[in-house]
Amino acid sequence: MNLAKRFMLCLTLLPVLLFAFGAISHAQPAPDAGLITKQSKYSVPETIARFEAAVKAKAAAGFKVFTTIDHAAAASEAGLTMRPRTVIVFGNPKVGTPVMVTTPTVAIDVPPKALVWEDDQGRVFLAYNSANYLYKTIYPRHGLPATISPEAFARAVDEMSDYATK
Repeated sequence: MNLAKRFMLCLTLLPVLLFAFGAISHAQPAPDAGLITKQSKYSVPETIARFEAAVKAKAAAGFKVFTTIDHAAAASEAGLTMRPRTVIVFGNPKVGTPVMVTTPTVAIDVPPKALVWEDDQGRVFLAYNSANYLYKTIYPRHGLPATISPEAFARAVDEMSDYATK
């Protein structure tokens, strides 16, 4: 094998080897990936409870928590271990339902979700898709016009996530 091929093979295998030897603890999304991530000063269970309480506090505006998905519990049931990873599915049926009625495929991407997780150092984070990502990437993906202003949704989720993490 010539030197160039060996070099390319090493570059290809480097991420696998780093991960295998623990040098990479978890992948981070690119800064412009449409995710907003906030470090929480609370534990995972408390961050989840605070986020759910913040969503429920906006019930008069139509927000609600639909469900949670505990990935670590599912991993445990399969005999595997995972640090806490919980997805909270929430949204505003008054806003989302009419969109799903006219464009059923959008239901694969909405309602929005928040992820609460703990990293290898015990730090807790909350992440969610930005309003711009929702309205300028997800909606057009389903043929929906990007005419809806994301500001109101962005403000609401920012307030809820701040309450959960600060």
